[in-house]
Amino acid sequence: MAVNLKRSSGGGTQVAVSRRRMLAWITGTGLVGSGVLSAISNFVFIKPRATYGQPQRFSIGKPDDYPAGTRIALDARRICVVREGNRIAAVSTTCTHLGCIVGLADTGFACPCHGSRFDSDGTVTGGPAPRPLPWYKITLAPNGEIEVDKDTEITPGSYLTL
Repeated sequence: MAVNLKRSSGGGTQVAVSRRRMLAWITGTGLVGSGVLSAISNFVFIKPRATYGQPQRFSIGKPDDYPAGTRIALDARRICVVREGNRIAAVSTTCTHLGCIVGLADTGFACPCHGSRFDSDGTVTGGPAPRPLPWYKITLAPNGEIEVDKDTEITPGSYLTL
C-alpha cells in the first residue's frame, strides 16, 4: 500500500490515492451507511403503528339526558340506552349475525341487512341472527355521568338502578 506524495509547483502537496485505498474507503462508507439505515429502520419497526379505535369504556352523559321510558340509539357507539323509570341499561346495536347496525323498531330492534328481528330486550325473534344482542355493564361515575363498558357483557335484563 503505497502513498505517493508529489510536490506541485504551487507549493502544496498532492496525494495520489491508490485504487485499493479508494475501494476500502467506499466499502467502509457503504457499510457504515447500511448500518445506520438498519438501525433507523429497527427503531421505526419497534414503534407501534396500530390504531386501536374507540375506547371500549366511555361516558354517555348524565341520567337526566335520558328521560324515563325512552330508548335512544347512539349509532356512533353502537349501543341503545334504555331507561325504564329509575333503571337504565345499554344494549348493543350490532347484529349478532354479520355485524350490521340494527335500528330501533316498534317491537324492539330490526336488522336492515338480513332481516333479523329482536325484541326490546335483544332476544332473537326472527331471522338468521344466532344469539341475542349483548347487554353491556353500565355504571355511574363519581362525576354523575353514566359510563358504559363494552368489554364487560352482563345478563340481559340487568339494569343499573339510579
